[in-house]
Amino acid sequence: MSALRAEWTKLRTTPGPAWLLPAAAFVTAALGAAVSAVAPGPGTDPARLALSGVYLGQAPVAVLAVLAVSGEFSTALIRTTLTAIPNRAAVLSAKASAVAVAVFAAAGVAVLASLLIARVPLTEGPVLRAGVGTVAYLVLVALLSLGVAAAVRDSGGAIGVVLGLLYLPPLLTQMVPDPHLQRLLERGSPMSAGLAVQATTNLDRLPIGPWAGLGVLAAWSAASLLVGGILLRARDV
Repeated sequence: MSALRAEWTKLRTTPGPAWLLPAAAFVTAALGAAVSAVAPGPGTDPARLALSGVYLGQAPVAVLAVLAVSGEFSTALIRTTLTAIPNRAAVLSAKASAVAVAVFAAAGVAVLASLLIARVPLTEGPVLRAGVGTVAYLVLVALLSLGVAAAVRDSGGAIGVVLGLLYLPPLLTQMVPDPHLQRLLERGSPMSAGLAVQATTNLDRLPIGPWAGLGVLAAWSAASLLVGGILLRARDV
């Protein structure tokens, strides 16, 4: 419990979260509103359009989660943290919990604003699933980033790895001529699979189901935290 209190205090008092979380919420809602205003039409998915700001809004979320870990390594404050709390697994768990709660709150505001601005009815089951799933998506992206940061330690390197994992596979999908390989990339990449949870129409045409896609991202996040936790315990600081 003391580890969680300490990490929550760091998150509240460091300057990064003071602008990264509002930036993530603003970018998500603003971009979603812009896309909804210019792209509506027959055959479109209104909820997915309204929530499309997540494509860009996830970037500051990833940066925030990386800095929650790598920032201490760059300033050597991690030594003080681990001296006060020698249990490294507890430290990583506390960081993950604090970041997840903060991102959950910001993502909830952003998703609600996006749907309200686009005037998408919130009472419909698929829309509710898309909204809740998008909040979960951003939390999982934060946890994925946290694990990568624990493994890589360097801020720039960790941010590069996370953004590459998120944005590179969709680009590769467009370049691959083989439809089977395209579908495989869409089903296995963190962003493409995870954002399937936003779809509310034509679900039979998706490469992967909404909840199954979110499960793929959850698997990536769990693996990232596991590897980060193992390396955090195995290496000196």
